[in-house]
Amino acid sequence: MSLTDLPSDVLILALQDLSASGLAAVSLSCKSIHSLVEEFGWNGHLRSNPRPALSVAKAQALWAPRRRARYNTLSDRAWSRADFTARPLSRPWTGKFQPAMAISLSRLVVAAGSTLYSYKFAVASSSELESPSVVFEGSVRLAEVPSAVYDITCLTFIDDGGLDQTLCAGYHGGEAERVILIPPDEAKNMPLAVVRFPLSHQRQSDSEFLESLKYVNDRLLSLSSTGVATLSTVPASPNDEVTSSSIDIKQRSWTSHLSLASSSPFAAFGAASTTPLTVYSIQPDRISPTPFANLCMTRRHINGPAFSSAVYGISRAPPCSVWGASDNVLVSGWYDGQVRIYDLRADERPAISESSTTTLAPVLSVLDPWSYEPIYDVACGGGSGTHLAAGSARHSVVSFWDVRSPQCGWSVYAPGNDSSPVYSVILEGSRLFGATQSRPFVYDFGPDVKNDTYPSLPDAPGADGLKGKKGAGYQVVKYKHNRGLPNGY
Repeated sequence: MSLTDLPSDVLILALQDLSASGLAAVSLSCKSIHSLVEEFGWNGHLRSNPRPALSVAKAQALWAPRRRARYNTLSDRAWSRADFTARPLSRPWTGKFQPAMAISLSRLVVAAGSTLYSYKFAVASSSELESPSVVFEGSVRLAEVPSAVYDITCLTFIDDGGLDQTLCAGYHGGEAERVILIPPDEAKNMPLAVVRFPLSHQRQSDSEFLESLKYVNDRLLSLSSTGVATLSTVPASPNDEVTSSSIDIKQRSWTSHLSLASSSPFAAFGAASTTPLTVYSIQPDRISPTPFANLCMTRRHINGPAFSSAVYGISRAPPCSVWGASDNVLVSGWYDGQVRIYDLRADERPAISESSTTTLAPVLSVLDPWSYEPIYDVACGGGSGTHLAAGSARHSVVSFWDVRSPQCGWSVYAPGNDSSPVYSVILEGSRLFGATQSRPFVYDFGPDVKNDTYPSLPDAPGADGLKGKKGAGYQVVKYKHNRGLPNGY
């Protein structure tokens, strides 16, 4: 009995367990198997091996499933070798800022001071493997006179029917706005522009400013520096009524995370206190006034004395992690330089406790043993959908770990290698976008990155820290956590 004598439905089931290389090999066996692989095999492989990547999603939607699987497989192999193209997305800004980034299916927007920089994701690519390009659309200043009051402190895209042009921006002065990007029109010689609408936000004090904004399914979660968290609706029209509810966690707060996809929706908040990472249930019309979970530093802190610390970054876990693709697994970046992962499905509350708040210890903690700097931001995804990325507080270092072998992490300095923190990171299947106090940058693990895949850098007087070119990218320095021996490449 030959393979082709088996029923098609049996063959289709067998294809589901094959790797990309296995599918490619078996598709060469005969025409009938090739047809099954093309029609069912590659699509099944992509469903079983998700690689969320907003910057290439529109381009990949036009690709055949085999091409998408090939791109993802080559990117995964590059991740396993820590082989990528490092590119700054601009020359250094004039001045030093604490930038914020937001990403959608159509563009990446970087806020530095009161200026927005927009990078559009191209859809077409000329070759079978070429990485989709990123095009600089332009910049627009939201304040006529530079002032810290108008510095953008947080940024997120909100739904606008698929146009990917509408953002919510929070300012150091405490205000929030809906900002609509008007793309440039070369035919009419019109540069990038914006239309702005104020959003209602009740400040508790003159020193309060917005620290974090998260948007999910028409709900906007804002967190102020003083710990006031507000969950509000975002109507389609700026003139429609907004409903909201607020709680005050009464702590110096830094970051937030909103999850509405889990069976029990929740919001998580990172702050500086003896309970720096807390999780609150979300009811249909409000946030619960008390947390249902405190996430502590180690297991011994469940019953032991509380220590003050801070959490600066929160993300959901990698999509293909050992804990499954669950919204109930959180990744957090801490002041002590560790990245801690928590599974909210666990229950480790001591039996003697009468509190309604569960205390959970991390299921995994990782760190760069050669750096004790705080972690300012975290993101998840990367190669095989199993990576963590963390932006460090000094020397523009980004650290990576594969949760399948967390002891084999590695770190890399951003192009330019300045002393800045990496304030923001966005991790995709084949790319990491980051931003320091001086400029945004990208690490591209995808195949066939060209010189014109990313915006060219205009000529600038003097040195800006960039080392020599290596192909389409710039030389950077990386080191393995288990060796600590820097090497340029």
